[in-house]
Amino acid sequence: MADALLGPAEIRELAARLGVAPTKKLGQNFVHDPNTVRRIVAAAGLRPDDVVLEVGPGLGSLTLGLVGAAAHVHAVEIDRALAAALPSTVDSPRLTVHSADALRVTAADFDPPPTMLVANLPYNVAVPVVLHLLAELPTLRGGLVMVQKEVADRLVAPPGSKVYGVPSVKLAWYADARSAGRVPPAVFWPVPNVDSGLVAFTRRPAPAAVDRKAVFAVVDAAFAQRRKTLRAALAGWAGSPARAEEVLLTAGMNPQARGESLGVGEFAAIAAAAETSGYGGKLTASGEQPEEVDR
Repeated sequence: MADALLGPAEIRELAARLGVAPTKKLGQNFVHDPNTVRRIVAAAGLRPDDVVLEVGPGLGSLTLGLVGAAAHVHAVEIDRALAAALPSTVDSPRLTVHSADALRVTAADFDPPPTMLVANLPYNVAVPVVLHLLAELPTLRGGLVMVQKEVADRLVAPPGSKVYGVPSVKLAWYADARSAGRVPPAVFWPVPNVDSGLVAFTRRPAPAAVDRKAVFAVVDAAFAQRRKTLRAALAGWAGSPARAEEVLLTAGMNPQARGESLGVGEFAAIAAAAETSGYGGKLTASGEQPEEVDR
């Protein structure tokens, strides 16, 4: 079936044959619209020599489009039944199926190494998956992911935006991100009750020579109580409000500003100033698997 894309009838027939019922637990919503698949593949801007990492291939709708556009596709599927069935749907020497949890994979799991992430991500783990893969796979040059529209908006939000927060800053540490369009609920089975959004990103060097976990600890603290000033929000992280103010002034930041006004480079400057001052060691970074929504 690798020479044709799956439509609604094929998706339902395949699911029935495999005894598969989409589950909310795994965030399964299968794309059944070939035009949407073509749109995603085209928007990803794949090169003929790219090695694609797809997370949550499900019944193989997007996988079929990807194997025709890339040199190789690594499909990571946590559902064992779906992982076992995928090679019969996508019969291609360019496909390697990994029955695994995407939040646990490392670079050692993939040969050849992935260069692009292209995936219809389960809504409930979208942000942690993207950040984990960018941290673990330095060979990724970019990607295109489909996520819940609300999450997409947060991932691409600039400083000062109402939806700017932890996901926005942490993705910005790794890459430049932009919105690549909206996807309506009708192209999925089952139909979700929200729109989806496409997020494209391009890897770039880290904004500063500072430990990523240290920067992410500052980000977590700043947004834990986002209505507070940085002086107050970072008090626990630095040891006291006075110490937080000292670090902020050393970094050239206004202690009365709020976290939502700072870019990733400014958070990196705060972490660097804390290192110089000897503060900021009390809070352990939770940056590897952040919340999908701002706290």
